[in-house]
Amino acid sequence: MKIEAVRTHILDHRLDQSFESASMRFDRRQHCLVEIICEDGTVGWGECLGPALPNAAVVRAYASALIGRNPLETEVIWSELYNLLRDQGQRGLTVTALSGIDIALWDIKGKHLGVPVSLLLGGRFRESVRAYATGFFRKDGVDRAADVAQEAARYVDEGFHAVKIKIGFNVEEDLRAIEALREALGPDIRLMIDANHGYDVLEAIELGKRAAACKVDWFEEPVVPEQLGAYRAVREGQPIPVAGGETWHGRHGMLEPLATRAVDIIQPDICGTGGFTEMRRIADLAALYGVRCVPHVWGTGIAIAAGLQFIAALPPNPQRVNPIEPILEFDRTHNPFRQAVLTRAIEHQSGVVRIPDGPGLGIEINRSALEEYALKDT
Repeated sequence: MKIEAVRTHILDHRLDQSFESASMRFDRRQHCLVEIICEDGTVGWGECLGPALPNAAVVRAYASALIGRNPLETEVIWSELYNLLRDQGQRGLTVTALSGIDIALWDIKGKHLGVPVSLLLGGRFRESVRAYATGFFRKDGVDRAADVAQEAARYVDEGFHAVKIKIGFNVEEDLRAIEALREALGPDIRLMIDANHGYDVLEAIELGKRAAACKVDWFEEPVVPEQLGAYRAVREGQPIPVAGGETWHGRHGMLEPLATRAVDIIQPDICGTGGFTEMRRIADLAALYGVRCVPHVWGTGIAIAAGLQFIAALPPNPQRVNPIEPILEFDRTHNPFRQAVLTRAIEHQSGVVRIPDGPGLGIEINRSALEEYALKDT
């Protein structure tokens, strides 16, 4: 079996109502999918975290090195592709594009062998996972406190056990939103906060000290990812556990944050940190350093399926009678093609998501959706 072609699909939808995090404004949803086709007709699918057009360009740069290769040699191919562009960057687009390719190769491997990727990773510790709802972005022209309360009521009704709000805009504004959200949720629903590296150290420490009364599980990306010393200062200066890692790509990007205890919770994204091949190494590093691993997930049903296959095989850390179970990040913001790309949507039931058990990623692609949402203008 050899690789015959590598294709990218850029999906695009312009939003009727924009929303924003502290680091990005969303006027449209746009994602880059990777399709790898083998001579025997086997097709693998992957997805790249981050900007779709640049990711697609880097995937195409890698493509010539893939044609004619055995797709089952995932370790060899990962190493060669990483080395191909390592002088141009060991993080960023070189790794996010490689992630989409690697996921597609593991999908092919699973399909070829007739088993889910999670079995190839060593077996399934779980068949389902509790999900938390990611939402609560800041929207234009609405009262934020009233908006988060309304959104919270919907997630509680749907059965989610936990939610995550976007902050990082302004300490006072963010505190009002957090307090309104906690009041709307009641005392039992878990609450996480995500600043998308919008604060400086002093703001993050002030926010953490004042928000702790709202019973916050973790404080995600309080400061910019380059400043690991600032992460450590925030972790030491306020009581909420600190999380981060979606923008620390590959094991090399994760090593220093783990070794220096810059975070309490590490959040690698399989579509950004190097795919299944590298994600295994990062999980092992986290276990060695005693840091909890809660993968980040942001994308279409392909990204969700890849995240679920990895979560299924993620070993308990520590091993004990009643282990700490991982939880799945479940984006609830508007994205009409998120589930439409799949012939069978991956949805939750009362806040719980079953992990697909079919071969590869366990999904089938709806090609009509790829055509419907294909980028038509640049």
